[in-house]
Amino acid sequence: MSDNRLPETGDRIAKLLARAGVASRREVERMIADGRVAIDGKVLDTPAVKLESLRGVTVDGKPVGKPEDTRLFAFHKPSGLITAERDPKGRPTIYAALRNALPKDAGRVMPVGRLDFNTEGLLLLTNDGEMKRAMELPSTGVPRTYRARAFGDITQAQLDELIEGVEIDGVRYGQIEANLERGSGRNRWIEMTLREGKNREVRRVLEHLGMEVNRLLRIGYGPFHLGDLPRGQAAEIKRGDVEAFKRELARGGRQ
Repeated sequence: MSDNRLPETGDRIAKLLARAGVASRREVERMIADGRVAIDGKVLDTPAVKLESLRGVTVDGKPVGKPEDTRLFAFHKPSGLITAERDPKGRPTIYAALRNALPKDAGRVMPVGRLDFNTEGLLLLTNDGEMKRAMELPSTGVPRTYRARAFGDITQAQLDELIEGVEIDGVRYGQIEANLERGSGRNRWIEMTLREGKNREVRRVLEHLGMEVNRLLRIGYGPFHLGDLPRGQAAEIKRGDVEAFKRELARGGRQ
């Protein structure tokens, strides 16, 4: 469609729709490419449109409401669930568990990042696609903290070297803070904090060091922590804490 009548000020439509909780910005751009988004009845064919508001915008023929206040939920994901709405292999997904864990008024929420099928712990969910994207970007450096139980021989000195990053099979992993928890034997707990969140990063780094990971939990993401949240349960994070975190993200500061 021609966008001659559309304003040159405001925000790109993908950003506005993400902020409204329709989908992530990348997903919105795919929806536009598929012809699912329209303005005043005219199908949009480019995401490079700026708008002051979502008035007149429809998705799949349905009007888009104004953006809701940002909400953020902490979910204690159990092992054995896939972080997706559906799985071609028929494996159970987080959404089956979330139906009972989230409050009835939670609306549509999107996971911030992913946890592997066999990884458990803190999974954040939000209705704000812009905040989701900002938290996931490596450039924002939001820390993710894990506890890994791994079998093998390792020293704190070996873990200390990870602060400089490590390259494995041509993939560069950035700064990792790792601490060997007190204990004895060859099955040890290791706490690791990283800021990029590459696919299977914790497992690959520890396997590179000769360790076999047999349990992995995420216990922190940014300033938010798993704490004593029971497995399979969710809790909403206080609005004031969410807004403070959004301001920090906007400043580009590392948590």
